[in-house]
Amino acid sequence: MTTLAPTLSTRYIPRTSSWLRALGLIVAGSLLMAALAQVIIPLPFTPVPITGQTFGVLLIGAAFGSKRGAASMFLYIIAGALGLPFFAGGVSGGHVLIGATAGYLVGFVVAAYVIGLLAERGLERSVRTSFVPFFVGTLIIYLFGIAWLAVALGSFSKAVAAGLLPFLIGDAMKLAAAALALPAAWKLVK
Repeated sequence: MTTLAPTLSTRYIPRTSSWLRALGLIVAGSLLMAALAQVIIPLPFTPVPITGQTFGVLLIGAAFGSKRGAASMFLYIIAGALGLPFFAGGVSGGHVLIGATAGYLVGFVVAAYVIGLLAERGLERSVRTSFVPFFVGTLIIYLFGIAWLAVALGSFSKAVAAGLLPFLIGDAMKLAAAALALPAAWKLVK
């Protein structure tokens, strides 16, 4: 009888601790996104500001994996929509989910999932190969962001001019920074 007790307890503790660890990572990822959203440079000619969010999506997706990365983005969006000052510049509320930047927010979830999926298949193992999932993730963010911005602005060409072109150089730098920061993120996650 005494030999069963340690087996039962050790069998269930790892599941609980891994679930708690995953939850902790998801919350930490959403808080990191909220912090990076406060790194903001407003541009007078577009409703889309420069923020640190793209960097966060790339890093969290690769370090956390598909499910935890996407869950972090989803929690970030839900928390901001429910009133926490998580969105760019400390904005909050459900109106952001239908505003000009809503497509980018949806793109964050999809991009984190895809980046995580590619990372789970080994494409983030080195700084050099991490550019592939990061580039794909950035394209996904642009795809969703530009599509929604085109609806908000009433023109695809205006959306490209306001939501893509001003961000290409900065997002290339964020992509490189995420690739360089990835080994440190792995250490923190593990």
